[in-house]
Amino acid sequence: MNKKNNVVKIKELPESERPYEKLVSIGVENLSTDELLAILLKSGYKNISSKGLANIVLRETNGLIGLAEHRYEQLISIKGIGLSKACILLSAIELSKRIEQEKFKIKTQKLTNATMVYEYYKNKISDKKQEHFYVVYLDNSKKIIDDKLLFIGTINHSVVHPREIYKEAYILSASAIILVHNHPSGNVIPSKEDITLTKHIKDVGLVLGIKVIDHIIIGRNNYYSLLENNDLE
Repeated sequence: MNKKNNVVKIKELPESERPYEKLVSIGVENLSTDELLAILLKSGYKNISSKGLANIVLRETNGLIGLAEHRYEQLISIKGIGLSKACILLSAIELSKRIEQEKFKIKTQKLTNATMVYEYYKNKISDKKQEHFYVVYLDNSKKIIDDKLLFIGTINHSVVHPREIYKEAYILSASAIILVHNHPSGNVIPSKEDITLTKHIKDVGLVLGIKVIDHIIIGRNNYYSLLENNDLE
């Protein structure tokens, strides 16, 4: 502990409690809300750690939704939150709002080409170390209803089952779907398994009356569209 001012910093916590290390080892999506908040706060006050302060903030603001509604003046009234921490929290909240706005924006557009899909998904999955398989569900006018992450891991016929894909399609009343997955290697050329899987899903969709419009493979800086390359025939 820092003897000079009694502020408990993240690096002074036991390794098992350090959110930085946990993020790297198990992934950001597996951190708790207070751990994510502790990373933003960086330090606490007196004998309170950053994680302890994160819990105080969540309690004082009535959780994430309440935190998102707090103004600067309200945040700095919480003990341990000064100008710097308040600005960091407000910036993170504003960024999350803008991300949601971008997500909403794409759901109001018609998907007319593979580039639009690539631009949306490249930041979500291009740097993943495992294959992530998404299905984009579209209405009659090719506007996005929703997208679902259905599978993680090596993508093959036995893992990606049409049942799960089309179950969601019926729930959402989708008329068509676009398949999207990443290649962690960065090589976007489809494998034989990719081609076989796509044709299998397409054939099932023909029976069910739900069209497979495209299957797009995302690499680090590029993509491959099976539709554009006539691989859906």
